[in-house]
Amino acid sequence: MEGFVKILRKMFRNPVSIAGITLVLLFIAIAIFAPLLAPPAYPWNPYMMPQSGLSAVPQPPSPQHIFGTTQGQYDIYYGVIWGTRTALKVGIVVIGLALVIGIFIGTVAAYFGGWVDELLMRITDIFLAFPFFVGVIVVITIIGPGITNVMWALVIFYWMTYARLIRGSILEVKENQYVMAAIALGTPGTRIITRHLLPNSIYPVIIQASMDMATIPLTAAALSFLGLGAPVGYADWGQLASFARNWIVTPTGGNPFQYWYTIFFPSITIVLYALGWNLLGDTLRDILDPRMLI
Repeated sequence: MEGFVKILRKMFRNPVSIAGITLVLLFIAIAIFAPLLAPPAYPWNPYMMPQSGLSAVPQPPSPQHIFGTTQGQYDIYYGVIWGTRTALKVGIVVIGLALVIGIFIGTVAAYFGGWVDELLMRITDIFLAFPFFVGVIVVITIIGPGITNVMWALVIFYWMTYARLIRGSILEVKENQYVMAAIALGTPGTRIITRHLLPNSIYPVIIQASMDMATIPLTAAALSFLGLGAPVGYADWGQLASFARNWIVTPTGGNPFQYWYTIFFPSITIVLYALGWNLLGDTLRDILDPRMLI
């Protein structure tokens, strides 16, 4: 408990950390209070953006649509607010499942060693042999598009990072005398893992997971941009960017930035979201890195 308080104290002394925490908490608050900030037009499916017409031409910000509308007249403000909840949902589910799988496989491989380690690491290598984005696209093509299928595809090709990280950390911690003494005394393996190995080797995984909270939702948004993720009209930042791609520069001449709002609001949201988690991850790395604690 004392160590946790010490980490918190260091985090709140760092201006960069405070900026990251502020941005992360802001997006978490937006996701939690999305029903109040943007009341659902379709209560039975709140992630579907309200549509105020069928015109292909976006409409500028107005009292009715404060961020404007996309082509097809989907409300950008609604998409940004509920897209925050989509991003956090994707990040939490994918990283949570990948952490469980990766930590289990990496821990078992490092603790038992021998043929167990060899088998599990060769399985890991097989998955690592596939290019990440290509592998995800292939899986989605097989099982079909959709947010749920995107999350499963990302989990399938992302647990290996955590497995490798935790295995390397545990192999290092395993050589410490207190671990060797526990083994010599006949302490059960599960107790050694939970009391000695994991608590002293989990920090690199926590840092990586923090940074992945920015990477994974953006990967899902990229898949939606390509038409492999959320269905049309679903509140997702990638889909908002997809709606805007024909209007980044006015296609009919005149003011080239007439439809600036179609790309500005989704893009600034994505940038701030990624910035917040990356700043938080950098701070955790500086605080938890043993070389920084000397």
